[in-house]
Amino acid sequence: MRIDHVGIATDDAAALAELFADLLAVEVVHEETFDGLRVVFLDCENSLFELLEPVDDEGPIARFLERRGSGIHHVAFETDDAAAALERAREVGIEPVDEEPRPGAWGHEVAFLHPRDTGGVLVEFVEH
Repeated sequence: MRIDHVGIATDDAAALAELFADLLAVEVVHEETFDGLRVVFLDCENSLFELLEPVDDEGPIARFLERRGSGIHHVAFETDDAAAALERAREVGIEPVDEEPRPGAWGHEVAFLHPRDTGGVLVEFVEH
C-alpha cells in the first residue's frame, strides 16, 4: 500500500487550497460536495491533500473542528481491495469504523479504522 492522501479538516477549504497552492506550487485537481462536506483535492506529485470543509454544523468533520480545530483528520492508504484490507485489520485486532466499504469522494470505495487501535491516527483505506 502507499499513502493516497492526507485529509485536513478546515473551516475554509478555498482559502486553505489557495495557501497550499501558493506555498507548495500545487494545483487543485478535484472539487466536490457530498455527504455534508465540501472536498478539495490538491495534487502533491505522488499523493494528495484532501481538504474537508463541512457545509453545515452536523457530521463528523464539523464535530472534529469544534473539538480540535483545523488540522490533520486522517491518513488514507490506497488499496486494491478495501474489503480485504478491512478483513486484515479485523484479523490483527483493529476495530473498523465501517463494517464494509462505502462510497467516498471521486466515487472511490473507502473504509475507516478506529484511531484508538491505530496509535491515535484515523486510517482510511481507499479503493480506486
